[in-house]
Amino acid sequence: MNITKGDVLELRRRLKKTECTFGRLCGCYVNSGKQVVLKFSEPFSELEEDEFYKYLEIAKKTLSGTLGGNLLELEFARTEQAAERQKYLLMLKGSKLANEELLDRLYEQVIAEYAYPGNYLILVYHDVYDVPAKATSGEGQEESEEIYEYLLCAVCPVDLAKPALGYCEEENRIGARERDWVVGQPDLGFVYPAFSGRSSDVNAVMYYVRTGRSSHPELVENVLGCVSQRTAAEDKQAFQSVVKSAFGEDTEQADAAFFQMQKTISAMVAEREEDPSLPPVSLTAEAMADLAEEAEVSDAVREQLGKTYAQVFGDVPPAAHNVLDSRLVEEGTARAHTAALEQKVAVLQQELAQQAADRAEAEGDIPPWEDTAAGRIELRMPEERAARIRAERIGGQRCLLIPLEEGESAQINGRETTL
Repeated sequence: MNITKGDVLELRRRLKKTECTFGRLCGCYVNSGKQVVLKFSEPFSELEEDEFYKYLEIAKKTLSGTLGGNLLELEFARTEQAAERQKYLLMLKGSKLANEELLDRLYEQVIAEYAYPGNYLILVYHDVYDVPAKATSGEGQEESEEIYEYLLCAVCPVDLAKPALGYCEEENRIGARERDWVVGQPDLGFVYPAFSGRSSDVNAVMYYVRTGRSSHPELVENVLGCVSQRTAAEDKQAFQSVVKSAFGEDTEQADAAFFQMQKTISAMVAEREEDPSLPPVSLTAEAMADLAEEAEVSDAVREQLGKTYAQVFGDVPPAAHNVLDSRLVEEGTARAHTAALEQKVAVLQQELAQQAADRAEAEGDIPPWEDTAAGRIELRMPEERAARIRAERIGGQRCLLIPLEEGESAQINGRETTL
Protein backbone atom coordinates (compact mmCIF):
# COMPACT_ATOMS: atom_id res chain seq x y z
CA MET A 1 0.00 0.00 0.00
CA ASN A 2 1.37 3.38 -1.06
CA ILE A 3 -1.29 5.71 0.34
CA THR A 4 -0.50 6.73 3.90
CA LYS A 5 -2.64 7.99 6.75
CA GLY A 6 -0.86 11.32 6.36
CA ASP A 7 -1.96 11.58 2.72
CA VAL A 8 -5.61 11.08 3.68
CA LEU A 9 -5.44 13.53 6.57
CA GLU A 10 -3.82 16.17 4.35
CA LEU A 11 -6.77 16.04 1.95
CA ARG A 12 -9.34 16.01 4.76
CA ARG A 13 -7.80 19.01 6.52
CA ARG A 14 -8.44 21.13 3.44
CA LEU A 15 -12.19 20.53 3.47
CA LYS A 16 -13.00 23.69 5.40
CA LYS A 17 -14.79 26.87 4.37
CA THR A 18 -11.55 28.86 4.24
CA GLU A 19 -9.34 26.22 2.60
CA CYS A 20 -11.66 24.27 0.31
CA THR A 21 -10.84 24.75 -3.39
CA PHE A 22 -13.54 22.62 -5.04
CA GLY A 23 -14.23 24.21 -8.40
CA ARG A 24 -17.43 22.46 -9.48
CA LEU A 25 -20.05 20.12 -8.08
CA CYS A 26 -22.24 17.92 -10.26
CA GLY A 27 -25.01 15.58 -9.23
CA CYS A 28 -27.53 13.03 -10.47
CA TYR A 29 -30.58 12.02 -8.41
CA VAL A 30 -31.83 8.49 -9.16
CA ASN A 31 -35.09 6.88 -7.97
CA SER A 32 -35.68 3.27 -6.92
CA GLY A 33 -36.59 2.37 -10.51
CA LYS A 34 -33.10 3.42 -11.67
CA GLN A 35 -34.57 6.45 -13.46
CA VAL A 36 -32.80 9.81 -13.44
CA VAL A 37 -35.00 12.37 -11.67
CA LEU A 38 -32.62 15.34 -11.61
CA LYS A 39 -29.19 16.41 -12.82
CA PHE A 40 -27.34 19.55 -11.79
CA SER A 41 -23.97 21.25 -12.16
CA GLU A 42 -22.77 24.45 -10.49
CA PRO A 43 -19.66 26.19 -9.18
CA PHE A 44 -19.01 25.05 -5.64
CA SER A 45 -18.23 28.56 -4.40
CA GLU A 46 -21.71 29.78 -5.44
CA LEU A 47 -23.62 27.32 -3.27
CA GLU A 48 -25.80 28.66 -0.47
CA GLU A 49 -23.94 28.54 2.83
CA ASP A 50 -26.05 25.71 4.32
CA GLU A 51 -25.68 23.66 1.14
CA PHE A 52 -21.96 24.42 1.00
CA TYR A 53 -21.36 22.87 4.42
CA LYS A 54 -23.61 19.87 3.80
CA TYR A 55 -21.85 18.97 0.54
CA LEU A 56 -18.50 19.57 2.20
CA GLU A 57 -19.46 17.15 4.99
CA ILE A 58 -20.28 14.44 2.43
CA ALA A 59 -16.91 14.91 0.72
CA LYS A 60 -15.10 14.74 4.05
CA LYS A 61 -16.93 11.52 4.94
CA THR A 62 -15.67 9.96 1.72
CA LEU A 63 -12.14 10.55 3.01
CA SER A 64 -12.76 8.91 6.39
CA GLY A 65 -12.15 5.44 7.75
CA THR A 66 -9.20 3.11 8.17
CA LEU A 67 -6.73 2.38 5.41
CA GLY A 68 -7.01 -1.28 4.50
CA GLY A 69 -10.26 -1.46 6.47
CA ASN A 70 -12.99 0.50 4.72
CA LEU A 71 -10.66 2.85 2.84
CA LEU A 72 -8.99 0.82 0.10
CA GLU A 73 -6.23 1.48 -2.41
CA LEU A 74 -7.33 -0.07 -5.70
CA GLU A 75 -5.16 -0.89 -8.70
CA PHE A 76 -6.36 -1.06 -12.28
CA ALA A 77 -6.74 -4.53 -13.75
CA ARG A 78 -4.35 -5.44 -16.56
CA THR A 79 -6.97 -5.67 -19.27
CA GLU A 80 -7.95 -3.57 -22.28
CA GLN A 81 -11.28 -2.75 -20.64
CA ALA A 82 -9.52 -1.49 -17.51
CA ALA A 83 -7.18 0.64 -19.63
CA GLU A 84 -10.25 2.20 -21.27
CA ARG A 85 -11.77 2.94 -17.87
CA GLN A 86 -8.57 4.60 -16.70
CA LYS A 87 -8.37 6.68 -19.87
CA TYR A 88 -11.99 7.76 -19.43
CA LEU A 89 -11.41 8.84 -15.79
CA LEU A 90 -8.44 10.92 -16.87
CA MET A 91 -10.59 12.60 -19.53
CA LEU A 92 -13.36 13.30 -17.02
CA LYS A 93 -10.86 14.84 -14.63
CA GLY A 94 -9.31 16.90 -17.41
CA SER A 95 -12.72 18.23 -18.45
CA LYS A 96 -13.14 19.79 -15.01
CA LEU A 97 -16.70 18.37 -15.11
CA ALA A 98 -17.65 20.74 -17.92
CA ASN A 99 -18.31 17.92 -20.43
CA GLU A 100 -21.92 16.77 -19.99
CA GLU A 101 -21.45 13.70 -22.17
CA LEU A 102 -18.58 12.41 -20.04
CA LEU A 103 -20.59 13.03 -16.87
CA ASP A 104 -23.62 11.18 -18.23
CA ARG A 105 -21.40 8.22 -19.01
CA LEU A 106 -20.32 8.03 -15.36
CA TYR A 107 -23.91 8.32 -14.15
CA GLU A 108 -25.08 5.57 -16.50
CA GLN A 109 -22.30 3.21 -15.43
CA VAL A 110 -22.96 3.75 -11.72
CA ILE A 111 -26.72 3.28 -12.20
CA ALA A 112 -26.13 0.04 -14.12
CA GLU A 113 -23.77 -1.47 -11.52
CA TYR A 114 -24.82 -0.04 -8.14
CA ALA A 115 -27.20 -2.53 -6.52
CA TYR A 116 -29.38 -0.41 -4.23
CA PRO A 117 -33.15 -0.77 -3.84
CA GLY A 118 -33.99 2.84 -2.97
CA ASN A 119 -33.32 6.36 -4.15
CA TYR A 120 -29.78 7.74 -4.19
CA LEU A 121 -27.68 10.73 -5.22
CA ILE A 122 -24.46 10.56 -7.24
CA LEU A 123 -22.17 13.51 -6.48
CA VAL A 124 -18.97 14.40 -8.34
CA TYR A 125 -16.54 17.09 -7.15
CA HIS A 126 -13.58 18.54 -9.03
CA ASP A 127 -10.63 20.02 -7.20
CA VAL A 128 -7.16 21.39 -7.86
CA TYR A 129 -4.82 21.30 -4.88
CA ASP A 130 -1.64 23.33 -4.96
CA VAL A 131 0.45 20.96 -2.85
CA PRO A 132 2.90 22.97 -0.73
CA ALA A 133 6.49 21.83 -0.43
CA LYS A 134 7.70 20.50 2.88
CA ALA A 135 10.66 22.06 4.64
CA THR A 136 13.32 19.76 6.02
CA SER A 137 11.91 20.49 9.50
CA GLY A 138 8.55 19.12 8.38
CA GLU A 139 6.85 22.54 8.39
CA GLY A 140 4.87 23.68 5.35
CA GLN A 141 6.37 26.24 2.95
CA GLU A 142 4.69 28.69 0.60
CA GLU A 143 6.27 27.29 -2.58
CA SER A 144 4.23 24.79 -4.56
CA GLU A 145 5.63 21.31 -4.96
CA GLU A 146 2.97 19.91 -7.30
CA ILE A 147 -0.48 20.61 -8.70
CA TYR A 148 -2.79 17.75 -7.70
CA GLU A 149 -5.98 17.69 -9.77
CA TYR A 150 -8.55 15.07 -8.86
CA LEU A 151 -12.18 13.91 -8.85
CA LEU A 152 -14.10 12.92 -5.76
CA CYS A 153 -17.27 10.90 -6.27
CA ALA A 154 -19.79 9.96 -3.55
CA VAL A 155 -22.93 7.84 -3.80
CA CYS A 156 -25.44 8.69 -1.07
CA PRO A 157 -28.73 6.94 -0.23
CA VAL A 158 -31.77 9.25 -0.13
CA ASP A 159 -34.48 8.23 2.34
CA LEU A 160 -37.71 9.67 3.70
CA ALA A 161 -37.35 11.47 7.00
CA LYS A 162 -38.85 9.69 9.99
CA PRO A 163 -42.47 10.53 10.87
CA ALA A 164 -42.68 13.21 13.56
CA LEU A 165 -44.88 15.95 15.00
CA GLY A 166 -44.09 19.56 14.33
CA TYR A 167 -45.44 23.09 14.67
CA CYS A 168 -47.66 24.20 11.77
CA GLU A 169 -47.16 27.97 11.78
CA GLU A 170 -49.95 28.81 9.31
CA GLU A 171 -52.53 26.85 11.33
CA ASN A 172 -50.93 27.61 14.71
CA ARG A 173 -51.13 24.03 15.89
CA ILE A 174 -49.03 20.90 16.45
CA GLY A 175 -49.48 18.38 13.67
CA ALA A 176 -47.80 15.72 11.60
CA ARG A 177 -44.65 17.06 10.00
CA GLU A 178 -44.32 16.70 6.24
CA ARG A 179 -41.81 13.96 5.44
CA ASP A 180 -38.99 15.05 3.15
CA TRP A 181 -36.47 13.08 1.13
CA VAL A 182 -33.15 13.40 2.98
CA VAL A 183 -29.67 12.80 1.56
CA GLY A 184 -27.71 10.51 3.88
CA GLN A 185 -24.02 9.85 4.41
CA PRO A 186 -22.20 8.24 1.45
CA ASP A 187 -22.52 4.49 0.99
CA LEU A 188 -19.41 4.45 -1.17
CA GLY A 189 -17.13 6.81 -3.02
CA PHE A 190 -13.76 7.19 -4.69
CA VAL A 191 -10.95 9.66 -5.32
CA TYR A 192 -9.07 9.59 -8.62
CA PRO A 193 -6.16 9.88 -9.10
CA ALA A 194 -5.15 8.64 -5.67
CA PHE A 195 -3.15 11.00 -3.46
CA SER A 196 -0.08 8.94 -2.58
CA GLY A 197 3.14 10.21 -1.06
CA ARG A 198 1.75 13.76 -1.39
CA SER A 199 1.60 13.25 -5.13
CA SER A 200 -0.82 12.18 -7.86
CA ASP A 201 -0.92 8.44 -8.64
CA VAL A 202 -2.88 7.91 -11.86
CA ASN A 203 -2.50 4.14 -11.53
CA ALA A 204 -4.50 3.90 -8.32
CA VAL A 205 -7.93 4.80 -6.95
CA MET A 206 -8.72 5.50 -3.30
CA TYR A 207 -12.04 3.79 -2.65
CA TYR A 208 -14.34 4.39 0.32
CA VAL A 209 -16.94 1.96 1.68
CA ARG A 210 -19.28 2.78 4.53
CA THR A 211 -18.50 0.58 7.54
CA GLY A 212 -20.51 -2.63 7.52
CA ARG A 213 -21.64 -2.23 3.90
CA SER A 214 -20.76 -4.25 0.82
CA SER A 215 -17.71 -3.15 -1.15
CA HIS A 216 -19.76 -3.52 -4.38
CA PRO A 217 -17.12 -5.44 -6.37
CA GLU A 218 -19.24 -5.21 -9.53
CA LEU A 219 -18.96 -1.41 -9.45
CA VAL A 220 -15.24 -1.52 -8.70
CA GLU A 221 -14.57 -3.81 -11.67
CA ASN A 222 -17.05 -2.53 -14.26
CA VAL A 223 -17.10 1.21 -13.52
CA LEU A 224 -13.56 1.87 -12.30
CA GLY A 225 -11.82 -1.02 -14.06
CA CYS A 226 -10.00 -1.93 -10.85
CA VAL A 227 -9.28 -5.19 -9.08
CA SER A 228 -11.86 -5.54 -6.31
CA GLN A 229 -10.80 -5.95 -2.68
CA ARG A 230 -12.60 -7.03 0.45
CA THR A 231 -13.11 -4.58 3.28
CA ALA A 232 -12.01 -5.52 6.81
CA ALA A 233 -15.62 -6.38 7.68
CA GLU A 234 -15.90 -8.66 4.65
CA ASP A 235 -12.58 -10.36 5.52
CA LYS A 236 -13.78 -11.02 9.06
CA GLN A 237 -17.11 -12.45 7.93
CA ALA A 238 -15.50 -14.62 5.24
CA PHE A 239 -12.89 -15.99 7.66
CA GLN A 240 -15.53 -16.95 10.22
CA SER A 241 -17.63 -18.63 7.54
CA VAL A 242 -14.64 -20.64 6.26
CA VAL A 243 -13.73 -21.94 9.72
CA LYS A 244 -17.21 -22.80 10.93
CA SER A 245 -18.41 -24.38 7.68
CA ALA A 246 -15.51 -26.86 7.83
CA PHE A 247 -17.08 -28.47 10.93
CA GLY A 248 -20.47 -29.05 9.36
CA GLU A 249 -23.18 -29.34 12.02
CA ASP A 250 -20.76 -29.71 14.92
CA THR A 251 -21.21 -26.11 16.08
CA GLU A 252 -19.72 -26.71 19.53
CA GLN A 253 -16.40 -27.90 18.11
CA ALA A 254 -16.50 -25.11 15.50
CA ASP A 255 -16.96 -22.41 18.14
CA ALA A 256 -14.14 -23.85 20.29
CA ALA A 257 -11.71 -24.04 17.35
CA PHE A 258 -12.65 -20.58 16.10
CA PHE A 259 -12.05 -19.09 19.55
CA GLN A 260 -8.67 -20.80 19.82
CA MET A 261 -7.66 -19.45 16.40
CA GLN A 262 -8.79 -15.97 17.40
CA LYS A 263 -6.61 -16.13 20.54
CA THR A 264 -3.59 -17.07 18.41
CA ILE A 265 -4.32 -14.30 15.89
CA SER A 266 -4.70 -11.80 18.75
CA ALA A 267 -1.21 -12.72 19.99
CA MET A 268 0.22 -12.34 16.47
CA VAL A 269 -1.34 -8.89 16.05
CA ALA A 270 -0.20 -7.77 19.52
CA GLU A 271 3.37 -8.75 18.67
CA ARG A 272 3.30 -6.58 15.55
CA GLU A 273 1.81 -3.64 17.45
CA GLU A 274 4.75 -3.70 19.83
CA ASP A 275 7.13 -3.24 16.89
CA PRO A 276 5.61 -0.91 14.24
CA SER A 277 8.58 -1.55 11.94
CA LEU A 278 7.34 -5.10 11.32
CA PRO A 279 4.93 -5.58 8.39
CA PRO A 280 1.31 -6.61 9.10
CA VAL A 281 0.74 -10.34 9.46
CA SER A 282 -0.79 -11.90 6.36
CA LEU A 283 -2.83 -15.05 6.92
CA THR A 284 -1.48 -17.15 4.07
CA ALA A 285 -2.54 -20.75 3.46
CA GLU A 286 0.48 -21.89 5.47
CA ALA A 287 -0.44 -19.61 8.37
CA MET A 288 -3.98 -20.96 8.27
CA ALA A 289 -2.64 -24.53 8.45
CA ASP A 290 -0.63 -23.57 11.53
CA LEU A 291 -3.75 -22.09 13.15
CA ALA A 292 -5.66 -25.31 12.51
CA GLU A 293 -2.85 -27.37 14.02
CA GLU A 294 -2.70 -25.22 17.17
CA ALA A 295 -6.50 -25.51 17.49
CA GLU A 296 -6.03 -29.33 17.40
CA VAL A 297 -8.71 -29.94 14.79
CA SER A 298 -9.09 -33.35 13.15
CA ASP A 299 -7.32 -34.23 9.90
CA ALA A 300 -10.62 -34.25 8.01
CA VAL A 301 -11.54 -30.77 9.22
CA ARG A 302 -8.03 -29.48 8.53
CA GLU A 303 -8.22 -30.72 4.95
CA GLN A 304 -11.61 -29.10 4.43
CA LEU A 305 -10.34 -25.85 5.94
CA GLY A 306 -7.44 -25.76 3.48
CA LYS A 307 -9.69 -26.29 0.46
CA THR A 308 -12.31 -23.73 1.45
CA TYR A 309 -9.70 -21.16 2.50
CA ALA A 310 -8.00 -21.40 -0.90
CA GLN A 311 -11.33 -21.04 -2.71
CA VAL A 312 -12.43 -17.96 -0.74
CA PHE A 313 -9.16 -16.04 -0.36
CA GLY A 314 -7.10 -17.38 -3.27
CA ASP A 315 -3.91 -15.43 -3.85
CA VAL A 316 -5.07 -12.47 -1.74
CA PRO A 317 -4.88 -13.63 1.90
CA PRO A 318 -6.43 -11.34 4.51
CA ALA A 319 -4.43 -9.33 7.00
CA ALA A 320 -4.54 -10.81 10.50
CA HIS A 321 -5.90 -7.62 12.08
CA ASN A 322 -8.80 -7.65 9.61
CA VAL A 323 -10.11 -11.04 10.73
CA LEU A 324 -9.43 -10.50 14.44
CA ASP A 325 -12.55 -10.31 16.60
CA SER A 326 -11.11 -8.55 19.63
CA ARG A 327 -14.41 -8.52 21.51
CA LEU A 328 -14.81 -12.28 21.12
CA VAL A 329 -11.29 -12.86 22.47
CA GLU A 330 -11.81 -10.52 25.43
CA GLU A 331 -15.21 -11.95 26.36
CA GLY A 332 -14.09 -15.56 25.86
CA THR A 333 -10.96 -15.03 27.94
CA ALA A 334 -13.00 -13.41 30.72
CA ARG A 335 -15.51 -16.28 30.69
CA ALA A 336 -12.71 -18.86 30.81
CA HIS A 337 -11.05 -17.01 33.70
CA THR A 338 -14.35 -16.86 35.63
CA ALA A 339 -15.06 -20.55 34.99
CA ALA A 340 -11.58 -21.50 36.20
CA LEU A 341 -12.06 -19.51 39.40
CA GLU A 342 -15.47 -21.07 40.00
CA GLN A 343 -13.97 -24.53 39.49
CA LYS A 344 -11.19 -23.78 41.97
CA VAL A 345 -13.73 -22.56 44.53
CA ALA A 346 -15.88 -25.68 44.06
CA VAL A 347 -12.86 -27.98 44.47
CA LEU A 348 -11.72 -26.07 47.55
CA GLN A 349 -15.18 -26.26 49.12
CA GLN A 350 -15.32 -29.99 48.44
CA GLU A 351 -11.88 -30.51 49.97
CA LEU A 352 -12.82 -28.51 53.07
CA ALA A 353 -16.06 -30.45 53.52
CA GLN A 354 -14.24 -33.75 53.16
CA GLN A 355 -11.57 -32.69 55.63
CA ALA A 356 -14.25 -31.68 58.15
CA ALA A 357 -16.07 -35.02 57.72
CA ASP A 358 -12.86 -37.02 58.05
CA ARG A 359 -11.88 -35.11 61.17
CA ALA A 360 -15.28 -35.53 62.77
CA GLU A 361 -15.33 -39.24 61.98
CA ALA A 362 -11.83 -39.71 63.36
CA GLU A 363 -12.74 -37.85 66.57
CA GLY A 364 -16.09 -39.61 66.92
CA ASP A 365 -17.71 -36.21 66.89
CA ILE A 366 -20.13 -36.51 64.00
CA PRO A 367 -23.09 -34.15 64.66
CA PRO A 368 -26.13 -36.37 65.14
CA TRP A 369 -28.70 -34.09 63.54
CA GLU A 370 -29.72 -30.58 62.57
CA ASP A 371 -32.94 -28.89 61.59
CA THR A 372 -32.55 -27.88 57.92
CA ALA A 373 -36.15 -26.92 57.21
CA ALA A 374 -39.59 -27.07 58.77
CA GLY A 375 -40.59 -30.74 59.30
CA ARG A 376 -37.16 -32.07 58.32
CA ILE A 377 -34.25 -33.37 60.43
CA GLU A 378 -30.91 -34.23 58.84
CA LEU A 379 -28.72 -36.86 60.55
CA ARG A 380 -25.02 -37.48 60.01
CA MET A 381 -23.40 -40.78 61.06
CA PRO A 382 -21.44 -43.69 59.63
CA GLU A 383 -23.30 -45.76 57.05
CA GLU A 384 -23.25 -49.00 59.13
CA ARG A 385 -25.12 -47.25 61.93
CA ALA A 386 -27.48 -45.41 59.62
CA ALA A 387 -28.65 -48.73 58.20
CA ARG A 388 -30.11 -49.72 61.63
CA ILE A 389 -32.23 -46.58 62.13
CA ARG A 390 -36.01 -47.04 61.96
CA ALA A 391 -39.15 -45.03 62.59
CA GLU A 392 -41.88 -46.26 65.00
CA ARG A 393 -44.98 -44.85 66.66
CA ILE A 394 -44.73 -44.87 70.47
CA GLY A 395 -47.70 -43.72 72.56
CA GLY A 396 -49.23 -42.22 69.44
CA GLN A 397 -46.09 -40.22 68.64
CA ARG A 398 -43.89 -40.97 65.62
CA CYS A 399 -40.33 -41.53 66.82
CA LEU A 400 -36.96 -42.10 65.22
CA LEU A 401 -35.18 -45.02 66.92
CA ILE A 402 -31.39 -45.07 66.88
CA PRO A 403 -29.97 -48.30 68.35
CA LEU A 404 -27.18 -47.74 70.92
CA GLU A 405 -24.42 -50.00 72.11
CA GLU A 406 -23.62 -50.49 75.77
CA GLY A 407 -21.62 -47.65 77.22
CA GLU A 408 -22.35 -45.20 74.38
CA SER A 409 -23.30 -41.62 75.12
CA ALA A 410 -24.42 -38.71 72.99
CA GLN A 411 -24.16 -34.94 72.75
CA ILE A 412 -27.25 -32.94 71.89
CA ASN A 413 -26.67 -29.29 71.04
CA GLY A 414 -23.16 -29.68 72.39
CA ARG A 415 -24.26 -31.03 75.81
CA GLU A 416 -23.71 -34.50 77.17
CA THR A 417 -27.05 -36.33 77.51
CA THR A 418 -27.81 -39.37 79.62
CA LEU A 419 -29.37 -42.15 77.55
